[in-house]
Amino acid sequence: MSRRTPVTFGAALVAIALTLGACAGGADGTPQPGSADAAAYPVTVGKVTLEQRPTKIVSLSPSTTEMLFAIGAGAQVTAVDDQSDYPAEVPTSQLSGFQPNAEAIVAKNPDLVVLTTDANKVVEQLAKFKIPVYLAPAAVTLDDTYRQIDELGRLTGHGSEATDLVGRMRHDVDKLIKGLPPRSSKLTYYYELDPTLYTVTGSTFVGSLFTMAGLQNVADPADPGGAKGGYPQLSVEVLVQADPDLVFLADAKCCKQSAETVAARPGWSGITAVKTGRIVALDDAVASRWGPRAVDLLRAIVEAVAKVPA
Repeated sequence: MSRRTPVTFGAALVAIALTLGACAGGADGTPQPGSADAAAYPVTVGKVTLEQRPTKIVSLSPSTTEMLFAIGAGAQVTAVDDQSDYPAEVPTSQLSGFQPNAEAIVAKNPDLVVLTTDANKVVEQLAKFKIPVYLAPAAVTLDDTYRQIDELGRLTGHGSEATDLVGRMRHDVDKLIKGLPPRSSKLTYYYELDPTLYTVTGSTFVGSLFTMAGLQNVADPADPGGAKGGYPQLSVEVLVQADPDLVFLADAKCCKQSAETVAARPGWSGITAVKTGRIVALDDAVASRWGPRAVDLLRAIVEAVAKVPA
């Protein structure tokens, strides 16, 4: 989710959230004949069985697209959805991951389709054409990300590369968390999805990263039972009263928000994060995905926290 408008993004995100339930290869990362990965077929992951290594993968999620390229399977990806924009060489198409169209997907002649949601009963429709589908629901924790990377590695013939990637991510995460200064009490934060004050709670994937960094989410009371999917909309009054120590902007690119625009908002001048200048502009794309770059998001969080005197 990278192209957003401040008026519609928050509400759309809530709707979507509630419906989501070191390799012996060539220079291009392709397993060579006789390698362990090349000899692993047929392979079964969950309900998906592949008789041979897929060479025409369609990925309809920015997060899974990033995973596939990160494990060296990019050359096998022939089409991605209209929101996948990283890395730069992704074969972007007009396919939608939010409202997948089976006919349009079939036209790409894929031998593996990667989805995050079974909207429009697309899995059943693709099954009629004997097209295997791997479902990778939105992650709730980093463990979900690690599992999906591992499973995509096995499905694509890049199991060892996937294992290496997960190992590096775990190492980086552990190093970041261990580097945090000890505190007698938790810092609080507000995470902005758009200027209409849609946000996330600690129960979401993004929220779990902040929890790992020892922060308390001021939006948690707005969705105590999770009826809003972890994506409530706050009022200015509630936010001012919550008085977060830090503000993180996940709408810096899409909605042109910054420390300056936030400080200029009516009623915000008294918020601690504004008074102390602890407003952090994030990369929108990194902040909205659960792929390998989640480590980059955690790093941005940790660096911001480290600047606050313990």
